[in-house]
Amino acid sequence: MKRSGEVIIEKVLALSGIITILTTLGIIWVLISESAGFFADIPLTDFLFDTEWTPLFAEKHYGILPLLSGTFLTTLIAISTALPMGIIIAVYLSEYADKRFRRTVKPMLEILAAVPTVVYGFFALTVVTPFLQQFIPSLGSFNALSAGLVMGIMIIPVISSLSEDALYAVPKSLREASYGMGATKFQTSFKVVVPAASSGILVSVILGIARAIGETMVVAIAAGQQPNLTLDPRQTVETITAYIVQVSLGDVQHGSLEYKTVFAAGITLFVFTFLLNNVSFWIKKKYQEKYE
Repeated sequence: MKRSGEVIIEKVLALSGIITILTTLGIIWVLISESAGFFADIPLTDFLFDTEWTPLFAEKHYGILPLLSGTFLTTLIAISTALPMGIIIAVYLSEYADKRFRRTVKPMLEILAAVPTVVYGFFALTVVTPFLQQFIPSLGSFNALSAGLVMGIMIIPVISSLSEDALYAVPKSLREASYGMGATKFQTSFKVVVPAASSGILVSVILGIARAIGETMVVAIAAGQQPNLTLDPRQTVETITAYIVQVSLGDVQHGSLEYKTVFAAGITLFVFTFLLNNVSFWIKKKYQEKYE
């Protein structure tokens, strides 16, 4: 027979799960219901394939492609920066560093995750951009490159910490078997340990990508607020999240078509994040089946 305390804990846990599910459903309902009014006036084909996004201009266009290109460009730069550095840091801390160094450095590295994103944004605008302009004279004051690089620095703790935990959890017997076959430490690290921890590393990468896609302040401050369909990192771009902030804090009339664009942009971001999470779950499952 269960104790009364255990019953209470089970009820609290069940209630927490229900609240989480209801919150998610509420968000989905708000996005769908509000964006329905937008798509009632704007054809879906114009939203998906128009190459201009100017709902706040006199000549209005509602093509989401410029916002998507800005989002994916800054995210690609961020992941290209954070992934190699994060994996190298994780491998070093797990396989090469002594325990005392690991206990000291890892918490210091995770402090980067506690820095407010607005600080990262001003760092990109006032430090990184002027530094890059010394080597790239054509680089604008607001650009995707500096925003993406600083976003990459920002998500290094996510990738390195979770990847290091996954590497550290690999059984020592695998390492010993590799050494017994004559492999070097480098070969053991990258050909045995990293593949064995691939599912955990993949999760860290997906979380890093999700963090980069959902980042707001860095891109709003450093990348600019000009929708621009381009893959040139030197140009000013605007991401979906930056546009939502721009409209939400502006003088756009509540309930107008221009205001409803934030929900259309929001549901687009939700769909891409949902697909990303499902793809990552599928890949993780395949990796686990491969190495089990």
